[in-house]
Amino acid sequence: MKITILDDYFDTVRGLACFAMLDGHDVTIWNDHLQDTDGLAERLRDTEVLVLIRERTKIQAPLLDRLTSLRLIAQRSTYPHIDVAACTQNGVLLCSDQRAETPSFAAAELTWGLALAAARDIPQQVNSLKAGSWQCGVGTTLRGKVYGIHGYGRIGAQVAQYARVFGMDVLVWAREATRERARADGWRTAASQDVFYAEGDVISLHMRLLDATRHVVKASHLALMKPEAILVNTARAQLIEPGALVAALRAGRPGKAAVDVFEDEPVRDTEHPLLRMDNVIATPHIGYVSKDAYERQFNGVFDEILAYVAGKPINVINPEVLRAKGRIS
Repeated sequence: MKITILDDYFDTVRGLACFAMLDGHDVTIWNDHLQDTDGLAERLRDTEVLVLIRERTKIQAPLLDRLTSLRLIAQRSTYPHIDVAACTQNGVLLCSDQRAETPSFAAAELTWGLALAAARDIPQQVNSLKAGSWQCGVGTTLRGKVYGIHGYGRIGAQVAQYARVFGMDVLVWAREATRERARADGWRTAASQDVFYAEGDVISLHMRLLDATRHVVKASHLALMKPEAILVNTARAQLIEPGALVAALRAGRPGKAAVDVFEDEPVRDTEHPLLRMDNVIATPHIGYVSKDAYERQFNGVFDEILAYVAGKPINVINPEVLRAKGRIS
């Protein structure tokens, strides 16, 4: 099979142990990012299997209509960047393992790292020292403070455990069924979203981006946060109302933010408002980016490819393609 892997920025995949699973296949790996439809159509002209690294490249109808050799898209996790209907229309099978049983420890660890870094002004202190100065301010201790978990899924539940170890009072807000699960796990839940945002000293977001969660965090919620509070977002930027976070930070509620995600990625503009604010720590969407996480991720993705080649596809998102080809009844 002619397999193409996009957006492997640091040429990491070929160094993974699981890469041997593709022995015998014709594999091309691209290390840059390209979103131009004409450029991608040329790059993927002969591709039969396309491997995506999460949501780095959007795969939409204008591109899919031109990829006449493409038979399979293999990836892991959610797929808002893929036009599933266009895949089906073009006979392209989409396979994506949701991994509902396994949290992303890499994303959970980054969330906690950003919370600590923001509380203690770690990047600012490092830069001050490197610039020939000494201490540049006074940070905040987290012990005894309220840690708010907005969205109690796999990652949120893991971050709650970290917060408890550090002596924080965990508070959860989510839809009712999820709040019941959080209470069953021993966590305190808020009476309302307004109360949740008003009470949290650190609040982190842990929701998938769906129609129901898009812009679920409003400017009015951020305005309720304490002046010394910290908002951490390692989930999706679109969970927050457009422009609301920048405006809230300028208004002083919350006092700080630590973000790993942006409305449009990758961010190349050094004048981006969040990159120009002293009360913001920003990282380039590295929540899931670790060698350990990549090994697990691509082991599953390559399993999808091998299963397809064997005629027994797994993690199928659009089974209509298989029915049209008479592979399932």
